[in-house]
Amino acid sequence: MSYEAKHNEANGEDNRDGTDDNRSWNCGVEGPTDDPEVLALRGRQTRNLLATLLLSQGVPMLVAGDEMGRTQAGNNNAYCQDNPISWVDWERAAGFRELTGFTARLTRLRREHPVFRRRRFFQGQPVRGTCLADIAWLTPAGRPMTDEEWTAGQAGPLVVFLNGAGIPEPDRRGRRVVDDSFLLLVNPTGSALPFTLPGPAYGWTWHLCLDTAEDTAEDTAGVATKLATVAGQVVLMAAHSLRLLTRPALEGD
Repeated sequence: MSYEAKHNEANGEDNRDGTDDNRSWNCGVEGPTDDPEVLALRGRQTRNLLATLLLSQGVPMLVAGDEMGRTQAGNNNAYCQDNPISWVDWERAAGFRELTGFTARLTRLRREHPVFRRRRFFQGQPVRGTCLADIAWLTPAGRPMTDEEWTAGQAGPLVVFLNGAGIPEPDRRGRRVVDDSFLLLVNPTGSALPFTLPGPAYGWTWHLCLDTAEDTAEDTAGVATKLATVAGQVVLMAAHSLRLLTRPALEGD
């Protein structure tokens, strides 16, 4: 979140080593800055990346120190650096309490909800007679995405529905697993956008349990907040933000 170009001068190869394809964004300033707007955006983007990693299926792999803003000062090929460039600065954690707390919230959320760690691929269709698919991809207008929108060629805002009643694999004792359901709202654009929650078939009431636009270390992940929204309601998503909503497993799910 701090460098767009590699800075491998310390490696002694005139910055020729390492990939030129960093796939990163410095949020407007290359390297260190004291600009509060840039720092706030970097913090939000860091939370976005942590959230998309830990709310994805499969086994998440997090580099040690990323939970507390680890930096290599732009060096993307630090194999030869046995010094502060490649070391993990544990004292840095004191200044990144909010980020480590946010990471802890995500790991707790993943641990407590099996819908985020399925052992089989999604089918995109109802499972075991439920009326909803195990996963649904929706537009910010709250309707299913079309093939044209899928192939538009540019990542845009979207909503993902994860059906807690659509987990096909049983637990260790062969019992059916039913979890809460979730809506993941993603706004990757640089502007605030309105999102319309899907219709009541997906659930009447949704509670906020995570918002990357908020910088807090409070460990409340997985705990329904008092902030509730209802089917069809329009919510305003901040620029470059991700929001996770939840509803408890319904009777009969």
